Amino acid sequence: MQEVLNTIFQKFNLNMIHGGMVSISSVKVTTDLLEARVYLSFFQVADAKEALKKIQERSGEIKRELGNSVRQQLRRIPEIKYFRDETLDHVFKMEELFKQINSERKDDKNSEP
Repeated sequence: MQEVLNTIFQKFNLNMIHGGMVSISSVKVTTDLLEARVYLSFFQVADAKEALKKIQERSGEIKRELGNSVRQQLRRIPEIKYFRDETLDHVFKMEELFKQINSERKDDKNSEP
């Protein structure tokens, strides 16, 4: 399902929004196949909330296209819900913290007699 949704996002130009890149980090489908939770990662998107809203506004089109693509495999197309995956944000924060710690260690070593 993730591959199909990636193709749909490319088709509708939803993979590039507000000068940044949007990617589907994961798709989790409930056991009853009635709901699909799509986790989106935003890279250098100026306003991630606005980008998520834009994607949600086109949810009907996305679901229709998904139905056309997987109708042979599924009886019912799941409701699609979109969530922001903040893993990438956490990675960048951790990298900044490590840089800061390393910088402070270098400063401490240079200041010792």
